[in-house]
Amino acid sequence: MAVRPIVITGEGVLHQPATEVTAFDATLRELVHDMEETMAAAPGVGLAAPQVGVPLRVFVWRWTDDTGVEHAGTAVNPVLWISPPPPGEPDEEAESEGCLSLPGERFPLRRAENAILQAADAEGEPFEVRVTGWLARIFQHEFDHLNGILYSDRLMYPHSRAITKVIRKRSWGTPGISWRPGIDHLED
Repeated sequence: MAVRPIVITGEGVLHQPATEVTAFDATLRELVHDMEETMAAAPGVGLAAPQVGVPLRVFVWRWTDDTGVEHAGTAVNPVLWISPPPPGEPDEEAESEGCLSLPGERFPLRRAENAILQAADAEGEPFEVRVTGWLARIFQHEFDHLNGILYSDRLMYPHSRAITKVIRKRSWGTPGISWRPGIDHLED
């Protein structure tokens, strides 16, 4: 079990829907453990299997809220229900998010305030959780990865133009580019 390389935008696995998990076995548990270690090393608050090059419908999360409560788990074959996003422009500070597959970048994105996640854990046990705020944002971000969508795909102008320039400047957007959390030091 180890930290895995995180693939960067342009890798095919990030831009296509992931496959349902059919075997809840030691291989899946090893993947989940590796994803948890990778997410911690990055550091991040969520990580989807496609981000480590595995085209399966799995994501993990670990986030501590403002009251100090830690929220952590694994979602296998998730279904996500969301409320309509509020109207208007996203707040530049409160609604900015980043992505480990676009390392070092943050842009504002309007997301739904409420979400219901239905999934199985790594053992195949079903669960449902209702969340609001930042945890709802994390779930939406990671669920998007399982559908081949990066948060950059959802950005509105002028942020969509800015991320396109960053991708071009850093020579991202083609297959074969990754980074290793805890090893590679990415320039800001």
